[in-house]
Amino acid sequence: MTLFSAPEEPASHRTRIVLAEKDVEIEIVSVTPGRFPEDLLDLNPDHSLPTLVDRDLVLYDSRIIIEYLDERFPHPPLMPVDPVARAQFRLALHRIERDWYGIAARLDKAQPDGAEAARLRGELRDFIVQTADFVRNKPFFAGDELSLVDVTIAPLLWRLPRWRIDLPKDSAALLKYANTLFSRPAFRMSLSPQEREMRVA
Repeated sequence: MTLFSAPEEPASHRTRIVLAEKDVEIEIVSVTPGRFPEDLLDLNPDHSLPTLVDRDLVLYDSRIIIEYLDERFPHPPLMPVDPVARAQFRLALHRIERDWYGIAARLDKAQPDGAEAARLRGELRDFIVQTADFVRNKPFFAGDELSLVDVTIAPLLWRLPRWRIDLPKDSAALLKYANTLFSRPAFRMSLSPQEREMRVA
């Protein structure tokens, strides 16, 4: 099994978190976006990252990859067993990918000191702050166990200093939640050298 992964992009990062949580033995190939090796170009018609190769199977959408990994390696489970809760978590994943990840992608391309970047920072901060109610009384998103929703949120929380986003002073629940995610051994293992530098004091 091989994962072609971008060392700085949130979508690749969340895939690496799932692999670390599942303790999967895998070769991780670090790829700079836009500079794909020939074998990756042949495997993935979208020329996108991350890309997972498992024998004859090639997957190249991070949401499909993480759900596949959760089913392929069922322990520990990262989605609820109950169909209603599972559907609710999938809806949360959809919204985070559409809203948070969409803003993050635009923020990475914006001029850091420009008006567009300032507007995007405010939008992303507002979305994150709205999550506080889901983690106020639970260690993880709406529950007691780590899920794919947490795995999807964690890379964005980790990148807040890079994007120059400060959470409001009354964000104790969110800060505690972030520290819970960041302190997990699997999260620490998932970090690329570039991601580690994002939080160097």
